[in-house]
Amino acid sequence: MLKHALTLAVLALSSAAAGQTVRGTDVTVTSGGKAYKSYLAAPASAAPKPAVILLHSFRGLEPGYRDLVNELAAAGFVTLALGWQTFEQEPSDAAVKALVEDGLKFLGARRDVNMNAVGLTGFCAGGRYTMLLLPQIKQFKAGVAWYGFPDQGGTAAKPQAPSAFIGQLTAPLLIIHGTRDQASPIASIYAYAQKLDAANKNFKLSVYQGEPHGFLLTEGQIADTFASRDAQQDMLNYFRAYLR
Repeated sequence: MLKHALTLAVLALSSAAAGQTVRGTDVTVTSGGKAYKSYLAAPASAAPKPAVILLHSFRGLEPGYRDLVNELAAAGFVTLALGWQTFEQEPSDAAVKALVEDGLKFLGARRDVNMNAVGLTGFCAGGRYTMLLLPQIKQFKAGVAWYGFPDQGGTAAKPQAPSAFIGQLTAPLLIIHGTRDQASPIASIYAYAQKLDAANKNFKLSVYQGEPHGFLLTEGQIADTFASRDAQQDMLNYFRAYLR
């Protein structure tokens, strides 16, 4: 697995696998009058290209997510990781939705982004947001939800569960999950997939036997395991298929 080192706030690197030179930097995305600390990486070429918004897990924007942003950029996607926990550990769904919409506006101001080919991905809580927001924000053309929570909702901050929006889903969705996920049991994912299928929604379910919650990362870094590597490739292939 390629490892990339950050130099101050700016990163310049090349990916031998993808043959792309990318540049990464810390950025701020303004939403609700607040500046959210985020991270952006993009291929160096100025030509319009597909883009991805990434929503980190409940553990924050760990180094492994920055590395993943760099890898997506090296593969040809302008990628923006939104620091949705900048001001609150657990913001409301409304605040996160507004931030994601402002993230789209942030990308739309760049000349190197094809706004007709933007995807959404998220992990853990970010996976729930992917399931929740993909049906609501029609500008996204595809989504990848890593070990999300399809039935989490019913509180003031989280009034509705993602499963309540299945009828509104129009973009294809890739669901990545492990069978030993204790935080989000695989049974709830199978039930969610059955509902998607009954509604004739375009989705793919990738299940990794024996993998726990959060298996992409180990101690904040991208894990050097088959499941982590294979799931990353699965996501990349999915975005390549639908973000054109």
